[in-house]
Amino acid sequence: MDFQLTEEQQQLKEAARKYADERMVAVAEHCEQNNEPPGSEVRKDLADHGFLGINVGEEYGGMGRPHLDAIIVLEQFARISTASAFPVFESCVGPIKAIEHFASEELKQKVLPRVCSGDIQVSVCMSEPNAGTALTDLTTSAREDGGELVINGQKRWTSGGGHADGYVVYCRMSDEAGARGIGAVFVEKDTPGLSFGKHETLGGWRGVGHCDIYFDNARVPMENQIVPAGGFKKLMQAFDLERCGNATMSLGLAVGALEQAAEYVQERKQFGKPIIDFQAVQIRLAEMAMEVEAARLLIHRAVYNASVGMPSIFESSTAKCFANQIVRSVCVNGMQVMGGYGYAAEYGMEQRVRDSFGWGLAGGTIDVQKTNIASAMVGRRFNQRG
Repeated sequence: MDFQLTEEQQQLKEAARKYADERMVAVAEHCEQNNEPPGSEVRKDLADHGFLGINVGEEYGGMGRPHLDAIIVLEQFARISTASAFPVFESCVGPIKAIEHFASEELKQKVLPRVCSGDIQVSVCMSEPNAGTALTDLTTSAREDGGELVINGQKRWTSGGGHADGYVVYCRMSDEAGARGIGAVFVEKDTPGLSFGKHETLGGWRGVGHCDIYFDNARVPMENQIVPAGGFKKLMQAFDLERCGNATMSLGLAVGALEQAAEYVQERKQFGKPIIDFQAVQIRLAEMAMEVEAARLLIHRAVYNASVGMPSIFESSTAKCFANQIVRSVCVNGMQVMGGYGYAAEYGMEQRVRDSFGWGLAGGTIDVQKTNIASAMVGRRFNQRG
């Protein structure tokens, strides 16, 4: 068992870190101040430098690298901010993996090369006003009519909503109850019958668009079907990788907080010496470092064991749950050691704190991950409705 990165992975990590430090700080500041996502020119530049679709097959315009390489790169961008890392997230561990693994060859060729080139961004539509954690209660429907799928319903909490160019929409495609009736379809932004609600203002995640999405007899070709009714299990297999991406976004935020705090405590002086010389600060910094290292190991285990397939629900949920928890404590401790500077918007730590809480809500809450873990441990699903 080797915990070292290969020489190629180390070079990839260093290249991503250098690019993020030199080019994404200004992007992150713009996203935060204006609550606007990175523009298409940012995506194109990311693509030109090989940071989009890292683990997408070369036949679809990607780099064809293992999932672990994508995760390594994503961490370096997430150090800077959630918004600046989001294009990398969506292109490597987001809904396009469901398209790559389960869609028709025609749909793959239609969507994936454009994502890898930075021409489009694709987001996932899962939650609804009455179906979040209870996702199999969703009511958005897609029914066949004249060789097309007609979609009706409403989606909520879509990260990238209103900004993304295409959407992987989870919908009910038959009258069968629960998961058996659920499939997914790809819908482009300019599809007639597709509209967007007001832009949501969240506590954090500024620069990651969110809005309600409405489907009113929106018609798409049958070829846009990703999986038919009964394909919910496949969708969740792809989502296990997205959980690892979610965990890595948490990890990156925590790494950024740790690095900023470590630099600050060596420069800040009180009582005539740097505050790192005080044991209380040393202990707090060490605890932050331990949490970061443990989260990274859990994520890397889940992704490495998946190779180019999909992670297990146990390992992906464990990684996500732990990373979602520690990012909050690491960022709050970073704010604490920085004192008033940590609370001031100018220095960025308070932004990390706000962003950190979002990842434990998105993609399945912390408590839901714990039920996933227990379910995998005992080998059966629990009926939460009883």
